[in-house]
Amino acid sequence: MTTTLAITGATDGLGRALALRLAADGDVRLVLHGRDPAKLERVAREVREAGAPKPVTVTADLADLAQVARLADEVTAAVDRLDVLVNNAGIGSGEPDGRERRTSHDGLELRFAVNYLATFVLTENLLPLLTASATADRAARVVHVSSLGQHPLDLDDLQLEHGYSGSRAYAQSKLAQIMNCFDLAGRFPADRLTATSLHPGTYMPTKIVLNEVGRTVDTLDSGVEATRRLAVDPTLEGTTGRFFDRLRPARPNPQADDAGVRDALRARSLELAAGHLTTTR
Repeated sequence: MTTTLAITGATDGLGRALALRLAADGDVRLVLHGRDPAKLERVAREVREAGAPKPVTVTADLADLAQVARLADEVTAAVDRLDVLVNNAGIGSGEPDGRERRTSHDGLELRFAVNYLATFVLTENLLPLLTASATADRAARVVHVSSLGQHPLDLDDLQLEHGYSGSRAYAQSKLAQIMNCFDLAGRFPADRLTATSLHPGTYMPTKIVLNEVGRTVDTLDSGVEATRRLAVDPTLEGTTGRFFDRLRPARPNPQADDAGVRDALRARSLELAAGHLTTTR
């Protein structure tokens, strides 16, 4: 059965490389997200050249929750099923998005808004399509591309209005993603929907890393393999509520295991995303 798979941030780096790998693997229909229509068209052409059908392409700025909600609507209208959602899009701890505190279109701390809250809204709004796509032998999958760089959330200063640093904001947003995976795993049976997150690699040669760090450690191919595995590997059927360091199961920051913090984060997320959610199951 053909797998319909959506990737956010598919025009550069890991997202683009993952799309091309899946296209080469075959038997996949891709839904690709980006901000730049020209870059999306380029990747769509590369996907077709790799032998896959013409992908669905959707544009949205994830710093604007109205656009995120519209993105979910467009995906739902464009495909009759969605087997896998890979939330890959995000911004790093510094350049090109700045080291000082910045805010999103909605007035929220930018890294929290783009890396976590946009992922939260998109996933929530696609849950009906995802869960309806589950079959008797295959659950729908949600994969968050997170990081080993994690920092505990301060629920009294979730927007980091005091003592801001880009690295802390980034690390907090990545831990929030992992908490969201644990939350999803608790809300849905593993034969209907699974949720996993991963650190795909350290300092891979992506635009974010090259702009800010200027050096690499892991290859892009290794990150693609780690992410592809969680998205489509049949041997991981039923694996949910887990965090992986590349290919290995790993433990995130201990705060991720605190059900009270996870519940508080979800409640706060629902408040911040009010007006942009179609379901709050």
